[in-house]
Amino acid sequence: MTALKSKRAFSLGKLNMTRGVMNCVPAMDIWHAVKRHAECDWGDVCEEDWGLNAASLEDDSRLLSIYTASNAKRFWIITEWDRSVTTVLLPEEY
Repeated sequence: MTALKSKRAFSLGKLNMTRGVMNCVPAMDIWHAVKRHAECDWGDVCEEDWGLNAASLEDDSRLLSIYTASNAKRFWIITEWDRSVTTVLLPEEY
């Protein structure tokens, strides 16, 4: 899926990372993924979730991205509906 450039920017709010991400995902992979998330490149989400994210930019719902690190560890980035917090976490920590 190609990245869609949004006409509407969103705030990441406070950036949080779980202990699992800090222990298992290389730091540069995290930062590259956060940048992609902020640019509305949702990574490996399915087509349905890609569409939900596009709608979320209009109705201020939660945003979800899924990425795979260079060490093959999958991780998520979630920005809450009110844009106050963005959390980087492992799926099993959800």
